[in-house]
Amino acid sequence: MTSTDPRRVVEAVWRIESARIVAGLARLVGDVGLAEELAQDTLVIALERWPTDGVPDHPGSWLMATAKHRAVDLLRRRTRYREKLAEIGRATTDVDDPDLAAALDDYVGDDLLRLVFTTCHPVLPTESRVALTLRLLGGLTVPEIARAYLVSEAAAARRITRAKRTLASERIPIELPPPAEAAQRLASVLEVVYLVFNEGYAATAGDDWTRPSLCQEALRLGRVLATLAPHEPEVHGLAALMELQASRLPARTDATGAPVLLQDQDRSRWDRLLVRRGLDALALAEGTFGPYALQASIAACHARAARAEDTDWDRIATLYQVLAHVSPSPVVELNRAVAVGHAHGAQHGLAVVDALELPNYALVPAVRGDLLARLGRSAEAREEFLRAAAMTRNTRERELFEGRAAGLEG
Repeated sequence: MTSTDPRRVVEAVWRIESARIVAGLARLVGDVGLAEELAQDTLVIALERWPTDGVPDHPGSWLMATAKHRAVDLLRRRTRYREKLAEIGRATTDVDDPDLAAALDDYVGDDLLRLVFTTCHPVLPTESRVALTLRLLGGLTVPEIARAYLVSEAAAARRITRAKRTLASERIPIELPPPAEAAQRLASVLEVVYLVFNEGYAATAGDDWTRPSLCQEALRLGRVLATLAPHEPEVHGLAALMELQASRLPARTDATGAPVLLQDQDRSRWDRLLVRRGLDALALAEGTFGPYALQASIAACHARAARAEDTDWDRIATLYQVLAHVSPSPVVELNRAVAVGHAHGAQHGLAVVDALELPNYALVPAVRGDLLARLGRSAEAREEFLRAAAMTRNTRERELFEGRAAGLEG
């Protein structure tokens, strides 16, 4: 592998290989924080050597081999060195022993799965799970995480540091959860990945309507999970949901970055490859009635409609009714209100919205405004859109709601 800029090669390879390296090191040393430190040492060595020695023919393997040597050197300095080596099946002090060298390469998939279950452990608060997962599995830097979530770099760093300290102090083992905990722990993992995706798909604050880079990270994590847990329908359900929603990203904003609502989008701009991937993933989960599979089925209804007016709103309303039973929440009910409004008329949708208790959520008055406008109640609709604009923290969303209100004047 050659490049005129070895540092850029290091960064590119690191983005691809870092999760695998940290996962293997974590299994060896039993500490996520220490594993990341060793991995970062390896990155520094590469940044120092590759510009002078040249990029190795197999840069990923070079990074892994260097990381192994760093870990083994550390274990040698510890009094429990032989015990640790026994845990990976070797009681030897020979760093160059091929069996020891292969230890980190075995069961790479299991190592990654152990790591994702660890970074998403319920002992951590949600924001710490997200930050740590993006750091160790997504390969994002602290500044990138800070920018994505509109917090200071110091705050993002504190979240990650606290998460690693908590895992260490609580003695959370780096292992797959026992069967009795597997479902709960998997739900936590999927929640974290979808939170990352949602923040990219519809940013809660800031100047941008979407952050595609976050969606890409979530998609990558979802695809990894689908490979590591191929027999879990909800993993495929989440992957399908993200692929189908991500397919709309090119059409969700115009040339100026302003939002374009679903019914107004140019569907020829939807990414058909992502649609196909999403439908293929859905085929592995459909019929299981998990919340992600149900949401993916709803997204598929939109993906299969060549035009907005071809959308099967009756089916979508029915799917939301099932979802409300499987995973009840006010947000699900709000989405059901939209579907009911399209399927059975705005007055029926309004009745669903008016039964909600979801204060301080900008989309509630926005949905009410849309339904009221369709009923010809323009003055009331305008007030709702202005109320929504005052509640949102996203600049583009505020402009959208203010524009809707202005269109109803007079």
